[in-house]
Amino acid sequence: MEIDAEMRRMIAVSVGAVVVFIALLVAIGLQYTDGHNLSNIGAYYLVAAIGLFVVLMAAAGVLLDRRE
Repeated sequence: MEIDAEMRRMIAVSVGAVVVFIALLVAIGLQYTDGHNLSNIGAYYLVAAIGLFVVLMAAAGVLLDRRE
């Protein structure tokens, strides 16, 4: 099965966004935890990271859709 260039671009953008999201989660986890407890500000940053991920994926979808 051959994957064309456009599909490879979509996959690369999606994987890149997921890698950024995971890196944010790890950074927040390392910075704002005491043992196994997430601090209050860390929880806010975690919610902001989830919101940023949703916006980033929506923007990537719109940009990739307009390129066609």
